[in-house]
Amino acid sequence: MFTGIVEERGTITAKDDLVDAARLTVRGPTVTSDAAFGDSIAVNGVCLTVTDLTADGEFAVDVMAETLDRSSLGGLAVGSTVNLERAMRADGRFGGHIVQGHVDGVGTIVAINPAENWTVIRIALPTTLRRYVVEKGSITVDGVSLTVSAVGSDDDGPWFEVSLIPATLEHTNLGQAQVGRMVNLEADVIAKYVERLTGSDDE
Repeated sequence: MFTGIVEERGTITAKDDLVDAARLTVRGPTVTSDAAFGDSIAVNGVCLTVTDLTADGEFAVDVMAETLDRSSLGGLAVGSTVNLERAMRADGRFGGHIVQGHVDGVGTIVAINPAENWTVIRIALPTTLRRYVVEKGSITVDGVSLTVSAVGSDDDGPWFEVSLIPATLEHTNLGQAQVGRMVNLEADVIAKYVERLTGSDDE
């Protein structure tokens, strides 16, 4: 489990495309400082397993085809900046919200509006996730725990907005966000459990 509090921005240093998977090598000195083979590290919000470590702060992960299809990881290239977070320790401080590292869908940044003390980013939302996103609720965007500041829809479909403070812009790759960029989204798991328990899901 994760909390959506990004520990550092890592860099993709190698990408090997395999028949039905990809192997990524990521530089992340902070998250590898106490990492071991088999540990979980969230890369842009996707929980991945460490398969190799090097002495210079790099780790390797294998990404299967389903994960590539359901997330934006397939679009990463050498030099891409990614948000990194180690799995939460049982005795750790819970700074964000419950994040599983299981991406529910991919959104697209459709507008970026800088203000004096924050930046508002609007993200187009897959219709299947619309019911889980509420104003003042939690959502994970590329591994970053954020509060939804607005929700709505237009002719192109549903969207939501998040307001990013300077610290978030500086310490995560959302500070490099551009219109058109695809981002990984994970809805609050509590909403999904409530839906299931009340029998209001679509099944």
